[in-house]
Amino acid sequence: MIKHLSIATPIDKPPRPAYLYPMTSRPLVRYLDRTTAPHITTLILLAGVSALNMSVFLPSLTGMTAYFETDYAIMQLAISGYLAATAVMQIIVGPLSDRFGRRPVILGALVIFLVATVGAMLSTNIYVFLMFRMMQAAVAAGMVLSRAVIRDMVPQDQAASMIGYVTMGMALVPMVGPMVGGALDQWINWQATFIFLFLCGFGVLILCWRDLGETVSGPGMTFAEQLSSYPELLRSPRFWGYSMCAAFGSGAFFALLGGAPFVSETVYGLTPLQTGIALGSPAIGYAVGNFLSGRFSVRAGINHMALIGTLTASTGMGLSLALSLAGFDGPLLFFGFCTILGLGNGMLLPNSMAGSISVRPKLAGTASGLSGAIMIGGGAALSAWAGSLLTIETGALPLQMIMFVTSLLGAVAIYMVIRREKAIAQKA
Repeated sequence: MIKHLSIATPIDKPPRPAYLYPMTSRPLVRYLDRTTAPHITTLILLAGVSALNMSVFLPSLTGMTAYFETDYAIMQLAISGYLAATAVMQIIVGPLSDRFGRRPVILGALVIFLVATVGAMLSTNIYVFLMFRMMQAAVAAGMVLSRAVIRDMVPQDQAASMIGYVTMGMALVPMVGPMVGGALDQWINWQATFIFLFLCGFGVLILCWRDLGETVSGPGMTFAEQLSSYPELLRSPRFWGYSMCAAFGSGAFFALLGGAPFVSETVYGLTPLQTGIALGSPAIGYAVGNFLSGRFSVRAGINHMALIGTLTASTGMGLSLALSLAGFDGPLLFFGFCTILGLGNGMLLPNSMAGSISVRPKLAGTASGLSGAIMIGGGAALSAWAGSLLTIETGALPLQMIMFVTSLLGAVAIYMVIRREKAIAQKA
């Protein structure tokens, strides 16, 4: 049974609920009651607003290049630079949340995000815009800490299942977000997309204020205690295996984010709205993959589900590349195979994430931030690299090659984890 601690505190300092989550039972949940565990829809929307900020304005990228009178390579920093800033944020918010708790870090990050969104919307200079765009990376706390909150509540296999359901709901955001962004850009202007982002972020802030209680029991680990535990975490081959699986597996998607706007509009001649619809294709597969994770991770185990996911993504990207080399090309084929990439990522990411944060449960926030930083940092590099390689002459081929190779490397990483666990089991 979950115990609650009721403490009289000043009105400007809400009480910190003392959850004692037994690792064999489900946490008590009452919606909009922060003395119980947060509702799953709160975690979905919290992670979703971070995903929305990453993808909603992609159809506007070409038009924004003209608006700011700059080059596409500089404008593309709004993606690759943002991903790099997100990687740094993930390293910071994990330890902060382990020390001070999940709730204050999440609420503070959302406030910073709202201020930065207004600044980006009002910018008339590309460098001012990029500065505020980097500040928007604060919202990455929602993506990182939604996973840590889940791990606070339930054990490893259940965490993989719950993360699968959370990211399945979150997958609707990149499915719908670019469509909304493309429509707003085509019918109004790119600034309307940032107004939409602000309204979504404000709504999530109010929801978290009402529903998201503290899930870290006790005062939290001091930074000295965390630093002393870092070597133990960083020396774990399992942590690196899971993290590299997530990094390589998702690297294909981040490369797609960097190159797809150019491929869609310049190579295939699609409109911003059509680009938004096309960019929703991976999310369709991602939602299905997340459902399969939520349904089967407990039964099949996180390692096998992650391996199936990486092999699925590798197969889809390999077929896409082979057909293009054979002379079969077009937006339907290209984005159709991206749906298979999304399906594989929907299976591999929840399970590899659950594995990385379960290596040392007391460092769930730190591990979530560090593994997320590895994943997003690699994605930033791949995004910038993909954008720099694409020309009208090359078409989509460089992007397809990057997506295939990185998906294959993700399969190698999780296979090494499986081999190590089998070797340990045989010794025991």
